[in-house]
Amino acid sequence: MDRGIDAAKTLAPGITMAVIVAITAQFLAQHYGTPAMLLALLLGIAVNFLGDEGKTVPGISFSAKNLLRLGVALLGVRISFDLMMSLGLPLIGLIIAGVIATIGFGLLISRFFGHGWRFALLTAGSVAICGASAAMAISAILPRDERSEQHLIFTVMGVTVLSTLAMILYPIAVGLLGLGEVQGGVFLGGTIHDVAQVVGAGFTISETTGDTATLVKLIRVAMLAPVVLVASLLIRRFAETRTEGENPPLLPGFVIGFLVLATLNSLHLIPETVSALLSSASRWLLLTAIAAVGMKTNIKELLKVGGAAIGLLTIETAFIGVFILAGVKLLT
Repeated sequence: MDRGIDAAKTLAPGITMAVIVAITAQFLAQHYGTPAMLLALLLGIAVNFLGDEGKTVPGISFSAKNLLRLGVALLGVRISFDLMMSLGLPLIGLIIAGVIATIGFGLLISRFFGHGWRFALLTAGSVAICGASAAMAISAILPRDERSEQHLIFTVMGVTVLSTLAMILYPIAVGLLGLGEVQGGVFLGGTIHDVAQVVGAGFTISETTGDTATLVKLIRVAMLAPVVLVASLLIRRFAETRTEGENPPLLPGFVIGFLVLATLNSLHLIPETVSALLSSASRWLLLTAIAAVGMKTNIKELLKVGGAAIGLLTIETAFIGVFILAGVKLLT
């Protein structure tokens, strides 16, 4: 009991500061139309001295790791398999193929940009699945090295910026390409990185497009668990032989939580009010976690990632866009 109280006292200052940054980011996002994740990241970087020394360090580290994993686990309440099946097997197959192909493409071309498989999996997984949330989940199962946090913060920032640009430009592209409401929804939901930007882009066109885009996006979010599981299996095998760091667990606890909640929600065992509450809690936990990640980041170190990393992330984004567009044209 005393240990728990002592631990809480130790963690409280850092967690409190991360929560304050998250609340500030959300407030600014609502008033200025800027993605809350990006603002939390930038505000966190602005006060990164809090993550370097003092009483706030333990709580900030806890928020960046533990609150992150809890937030990803709670994402499972957004998944309903029967709702996703209403889209039809051909389009579901297209979205799943897009996720797999984008990750494979990223791993294949990363060497030409001077980056190894860790960074390729991190960037391609975030582009293929659900942006910042996927980046943080994948980072949690990668073997650690001296550049792990630098790569994570760059990826979160990069996919958030690209996702925001896509939210503005892709609806215009839908009109120029002559896509119908459902076609446009599949394209937007299958290509834009973050859920919030998918919703924003879809409903600027029509309600049908918005509903379709959101549904397609949830299929990509549902791919988070199998991708993390397969990646964990491969990392455990090959990292062990190459001594590239500690092996991650076969199936991390936060992924088990994600799967359990997704299953319960699909079986309609979670009341709507509880589901909405857990979904909101997930969003706030992830926002707090990304604020804490920013508070642990040195901007000078971040800039060392270089232009090649930006090129890799951009090309991966272009790849999934072309892949999904071609599939939509062929299947609908």
